Amino acid sequence: MFHHISIAVDHPLHVANVLAEVMQGSCFPFPPHPGSYMVIVDDGYGTGIELYPADTQLIPEPEQVGFSSGTAQTFMSVHAALSVSVSQEQIVQIADREGWLARLCDRHAFKVIELWVENKFMLELLTPEMAKEYLQFAHTAGYEAFLRQAAPQLVEA
Repeated sequence: MFHHISIAVDHPLHVANVLAEVMQGSCFPFPPHPGSYMVIVDDGYGTGIELYPADTQLIPEPEQVGFSSGTAQTFMSVHAALSVSVSQEQIVQIADREGWLARLCDRHAFKVIELWVENKFMLELLTPEMAKEYLQFAHTAGYEAFLRQAAPQLVEA
């Protein structure tokens, strides 16, 4: 189970406040790395997102992770899927207000709303209804059934 994820963005405080709104959580400063913020959701799972300045890199220092500045990325290969309690309409309204892309996408086994944070980092948001579909799919037997249908050549006989 994932408990939190970190992402680097252009405007950490602003993004943290918007994500706190979408996730129905709270935004706090993140002292280990000045200029960073943490969104905490009181969902019983410790769900959170750390928002760092765009040029932040995590580096392995001798005792524990450290923070360094590097070159900011335009797009990222990392994404996360999050269950949220707000509606699709609320997500779209928030995205429109921020000028961020939000769109409903069919992943074949389930639907998600792609929310492109600052139009460069994708979060897959699942409303309560979407989360039910996802949870029916997201287990070994569900994925095997998906593979047999979508890519039978990849499934061992």
